[in-house]
Amino acid sequence: MIVFTKRNLMVFFKDKSAVFFSLLATLIIVALYLLFLGDTWSNSFQGVEDPRTFMDNWIMAGLIAITPFTASMGAFGTMINDKTKKIYKDFYCSSISRFAITGGYILSSYIVGVILSLVTLIFAQTYILIQGGEIISLLVLLKIIGMIFLSTFMSTAVVLFLVSFFNSENAFATASTVIGTLIGFLTGIYIPIGVLPEAVQVIIKVFPVSHSAVLLRQIMMEKTMNEAFINLPSEAVVEIKELLGVTFKLNENTVTPIIHLIILVVTGVIFLGLSMLSMSSKKK
Repeated sequence: MIVFTKRNLMVFFKDKSAVFFSLLATLIIVALYLLFLGDTWSNSFQGVEDPRTFMDNWIMAGLIAITPFTASMGAFGTMINDKTKKIYKDFYCSSISRFAITGGYILSSYIVGVILSLVTLIFAQTYILIQGGEIISLLVLLKIIGMIFLSTFMSTAVVLFLVSFFNSENAFATASTVIGTLIGFLTGIYIPIGVLPEAVQVIIKVFPVSHSAVLLRQIMMEKTMNEAFINLPSEAVVEIKELLGVTFKLNENTVTPIIHLIILVVTGVIFLGLSMLSMSSKKK
């Protein structure tokens, strides 16, 4: 399985276009933020100290949240390519077991998700420093890396379930484009969740990647929020956090970090199981 995983990683990273499109959603959000969203939202908060640094950390947390999903989906393009070109039949005729082949696709996609998410983290920290922000502490860095590992596990499982239904590169490419376009909305990055209608807010709260975004915002913005909200009343602080998706409320109760973590773990386990059932049924 390790050898097959290495093969998949080499195939993916040799295809520069695949790497680019895996990060396309991230690049679009960065471009929109630099050109339009940054100044718009920074000027929207009265009484917040250093709003641009505050919003820089907010947007970068969102970028790190979506990258595991888009990156792992791009990596599964290798599996779709092998399926459509019947390359997988050569693997089945070799000494590699079917379990090792499936595991190789999953593991390589997970590794790609982690690697590209870490690259996004480096970019995010570099951008914040250039904008006059501070370097994150070792404890915050470890928390972010831990979230990347967990979020990539959940994202890989969900994406695996989705791609198990694709049998053509065109269908996969279309789905990747649609998801890459929508994911910024589904995580409340293009438009903060508090501005959207109630029905749309429910969809965002159901989308598992949004829970990664909430946790990453809480981790990356903790120090910035303490400084930004120093002159604001507690009611205004709660309102801003809900507006920007730093906290979620369900049935008038604020969702705690442990609940967000449980949602990510349970979602990953459920979709991994569903993916195995879907793939095994098709083999029959």
